[in-house]
Amino acid sequence: MDAMKVCHVITRLIVGGAQENTVATCIGLRKLGYDCELVTGPQTGPEGSLDAGMPVTIVNELRRELNPVFDVLACRELYRLFRARRYDIVHTHSGKAGFVGRLAARLANVPVVVHTIHGPSFYQYQNPIGNWLFRWAEQLAGEWTTQFVSVADAMTEQYQAAGITGKYVTIHSGMNLEPFLRVESQPDFVVGKIARMFRLKGYEYLFEAAPRIVAAVPNVKFLLVGDGIYRKRYEHLAERLGLRDRFIFAGLVRPEEIPGYLAQMNVLVHLSLREGLPRTLPQALAAGKPVVAFDVDGAREVCWDGETGFLIRAEDAGGVATAVIRLLQDKMLAAKLGNRGRELVHAEFSEDLMVQQINELYRRLRR
Repeated sequence: MDAMKVCHVITRLIVGGAQENTVATCIGLRKLGYDCELVTGPQTGPEGSLDAGMPVTIVNELRRELNPVFDVLACRELYRLFRARRYDIVHTHSGKAGFVGRLAARLANVPVVVHTIHGPSFYQYQNPIGNWLFRWAEQLAGEWTTQFVSVADAMTEQYQAAGITGKYVTIHSGMNLEPFLRVESQPDFVVGKIARMFRLKGYEYLFEAAPRIVAAVPNVKFLLVGDGIYRKRYEHLAERLGLRDRFIFAGLVRPEEIPGYLAQMNVLVHLSLREGLPRTLPQALAAGKPVVAFDVDGAREVCWDGETGFLIRAEDAGGVATAVIRLLQDKMLAAKLGNRGRELVHAEFSEDLMVQQINELYRRLRR
């Protein structure tokens, strides 16, 4: 029996959760015997580029920004590719590749079209016109979708509430947990955050909470892992607060370095206002670190309030300060939450489990 031919399409291979998820899936499927290919656009950014560890096809016209000319050309190139290689399944990721890729797959008569929702294209912090446009685009693309894969139940709920009909299944974003489970902690009152320094990533709320945290825990440090176009803004903000010596800007690091940085943290805060299911949360819990997260999107599916960390109302910097101070001052509680988190992620967030669930899904769809 010939190997099933599968093509995954994503807009760009930056260092990010959706990209790491996609690459891990492709590599895992290839190990299972799939003829699996990966297609992406040419763009990178200050977030850095991700090494796919496998051959990648670049479609030069596939860009993140809306551009009618490039978008039409990208659809044409993907259509040609799908027609020539005759895939059994096309599996798309991210907003732009999700729309253009699903349209091209529909035009090319690909038998099965799967789309993973890593985070909604539409959200409350967008301008109303953009929000309506992206919701309409997702409703239209839903008509060309055989199966949706949500990285969190929250994604399914948001899409169904927006009138996007279809078949949904939740498959959590899996990862290689072993480096995190082996972490030997060396913390000394360190609050960590791992995220791109960009809009909606919530760094502002950590800076707002910082003076109160410092007042309660005078020897606290803040370890920020990530880079982006807002870095200078945040460095200046730390200076204006008189806390520049408390903030360590680690910059962009390779994914394999993340466990080492988590080892230095007592608690991880995740304050993004928009994110499907942030990978940093299960990574931190695998390392035995309790988490403090805004209660948005899929965060509550990993941060179980009072069990693996604390959920805070979005934009509530005061609530963040209170939770962080409690975890820094009560090490027994922090250890209890971190240990419970390890149990959770070990059972539900392994890379092997994710790949196996996708394999089973593909087999069902191709019967």
